[in-house]
Amino acid sequence: MIQRGRIIRRAAAGLAALLVAGTIATACSDGGDGGDPPPGRPGGAPGALRVLAGSELRDLEPLLDEFNEQTGIEVTMEYTGTLDGVDRIAARDPAVDAAWFASDRYLRLAPEGRNAVIDRTTTMMSPVVIGVRPELARRFGWVGNQSVTWADVAARVSSGELTYAMTNPSASNSGFSALVGVAAALAGTSDALTLDDIRPAELTAFFGGQVLTAGSSAWLTDAFATTGAQAGSQIGGMINYESELLTLNAGRLRSTPLTLVYPRDGIITADYPLQLLRGERRTEYERLAGWLRTPEIQRRITALTHRRPVTPGVRVDPAPWPVRDLPAELPFPATRAVADHLLSSYLDEYRRPSHAIFVLDVSPSMEGERLALLRTTLKGLAGTDDSLSGRFTRFRGRERVTLITFSGAVHDTLEFTVDDPEPGSAGLTAISAAADGLALGSGTAIYTAMTSAYSYAETAVRREPDFLTSIVLMTDGENNQGVDADAFRSSYTALPGAARAVRTFTVVFGDARVEEMRDIAQWTGGEMFDARSSSLPEAFREIRGYQ
Repeated sequence: MIQRGRIIRRAAAGLAALLVAGTIATACSDGGDGGDPPPGRPGGAPGALRVLAGSELRDLEPLLDEFNEQTGIEVTMEYTGTLDGVDRIAARDPAVDAAWFASDRYLRLAPEGRNAVIDRTTTMMSPVVIGVRPELARRFGWVGNQSVTWADVAARVSSGELTYAMTNPSASNSGFSALVGVAAALAGTSDALTLDDIRPAELTAFFGGQVLTAGSSAWLTDAFATTGAQAGSQIGGMINYESELLTLNAGRLRSTPLTLVYPRDGIITADYPLQLLRGERRTEYERLAGWLRTPEIQRRITALTHRRPVTPGVRVDPAPWPVRDLPAELPFPATRAVADHLLSSYLDEYRRPSHAIFVLDVSPSMEGERLALLRTTLKGLAGTDDSLSGRFTRFRGRERVTLITFSGAVHDTLEFTVDDPEPGSAGLTAISAAADGLALGSGTAIYTAMTSAYSYAETAVRREPDFLTSIVLMTDGENNQGVDADAFRSSYTALPGAARAVRTFTVVFGDARVEEMRDIAQWTGGEMFDARSSSLPEAFREIRGYQ
């Protein structure tokens, strides 16, 4: 289950990494590794540090527990979405003392972002590389070959020989790193990327090979492994953090590990800066930053996560990385405008178009505030949400959007195409009008609605096989009419493989049955999002990273 909110010491799974990429900067604050806890300070409990973080850092929870035991400083990790995190840091949210994401280069492109950070300490690093299934790596001559370039990878993609999984660049640092890196490599520039350097045709050809997307690197890894187990080697590779690929190789792909390719023309490396946002917490921040950079903890971070140490002189033997000396860093965009242009163009032009099928509960329990919130949420995706995250999670160019409403039976199936992603365009206006027109029915037939949705999806993927198609189920109740769970699962199992590959992302809202929502997500290879611990708009924005 994906769950938002503050997690103290032990964290629930969350989403996202910060949408950024960059070179290694090691501005380090001194700190200790033990001793008495610091005195209490304003903003939070004495001896505590409230950290806004990317969810991949949950793998450090055992170490943070030890830090608390040794120092008395309790680290409270609040996992948030990528762009929501950027918004909150730039707005100087008083509810957090520090931030800890994969990188901060995007944040630092704007004055309101970089001025919000008082201090930063690099804590570890992991480059974004490509893992290729061994049989393909052998066929391409890439095993042990350190001369492979991004152009070589692009050639295999363009020929149809290589498909791959990659996170959504608007939701995850690894995806954005890949977008920036490929754009810079194909442009052949060693300078900061400008608009004139971008090559749309080459990027469209490259990202046309992406057949699986996700809002987080960890979820992508799990989905890739599961897809491989169920469908052989239909996805040829995955662009992700080196650490995620090595963890996968050491675990679920131990018998057939991916071949890691480090393109010779350069990579983008995440450096996981711990950032101080509130000066009142400098003591706690410096204690944590210094402790994380001690040689012992650096080696343990590597053992636990496969990330690389950043403290000078720390060596790990035997090194878990196929390549000890990394290629050069590729340049980052020169301005925020260039970065935003890359993101928008990826979503609207470069990648495969998407088809988002929303299955929406309009049963009597939705009357009043809940229905109003659903309408507001849909209209936000249609362009009324002008926050940073809202701008990149709204419905995109070329996207198909289907709204299937249900109560005790399936009601309307409304289809839209977004030709223009700008707010006020015909497609987005039509979706907003449909949201305003949502009307209540009686009863709640969840499994009948899902059976209908997959029948619809079967036709859709047969008609448009290149679309990235997914289903979002939102309900605030439990099934009390229509077919039951077993009947739905039987009909789902009988579907053709292409239709079964359509994943469902469920949204728990109001009084919805968590077990039912979790089961539907697990059966279909999707994920459950809990809008009760965050909000319905936040849950929908997070899901957009997976579509």
